[in-house]
Amino acid sequence: MKINKQDIYVSLIIALIVLLFYFSDTVLQAYLSFNKNHGMITSFVKFGLLATFGEMVGLRIKTGQYYSGEFGLFPKIMVWGFLGLTIKMAFVVFATGTPVFMEYLGISGATASMGNSTTYTKLFVAFAISIAMNVMYAPVMMTFHKITDLHIASHKGKTRSLFLPVNFAAQFKAINWDIQWHFVLKKTIPLFWIPAHTFTFLLPPDFQVLFAALLSVLLGLILALASLKSKK
Repeated sequence: MKINKQDIYVSLIIALIVLLFYFSDTVLQAYLSFNKNHGMITSFVKFGLLATFGEMVGLRIKTGQYYSGEFGLFPKIMVWGFLGLTIKMAFVVFATGTPVFMEYLGISGATASMGNSTTYTKLFVAFAISIAMNVMYAPVMMTFHKITDLHIASHKGKTRSLFLPVNFAAQFKAINWDIQWHFVLKKTIPLFWIPAHTFTFLLPPDFQVLFAALLSVLLGLILALASLKSKK
């Protein structure tokens, strides 16, 4: 894959955004404050933009272009934004509920350990949270995304696809389960997402949000590559 002008422009934009947060404490604190007070809004925005960008990178790898007329940019942003809300909910539910359940099973100090500096207990609890979330929530979210992705594609990326009913039964059958199961679910969840989210839950809450935003780019990229792979 040869580097073109689009790659240079995209790289410069990413670099400018990173530098802005790195060198401007005002910008960083404003973001952290807004995220703390409006976590659901920022989740919608960051997953809508960043995960969609991940799909655009996947398209670039396959076709040489970041965008095509049938890509469905706006519908994908809206779908990823909605999924971002459910991802934020999953983070809160599993990060809160899993330690409580572990204590119910007799593992004392599970809840308290998450407020301490990194210890073996905290690492074990973070690993348990990641397993619970990725086993019970991730497959449903990834499959739902695939169904909506096929729905958008069936309407050639038009915005009206957001307002048309999704034929879940037909799109579920249309999924390439050889790719969806053997790659997306069977490989990426245990080999990447469980370790990645274990690290995520070791971070302070504010930095969990930032790290999850970065992971959302990779999530969009992985799912996009899986989709492109299934078309071969």
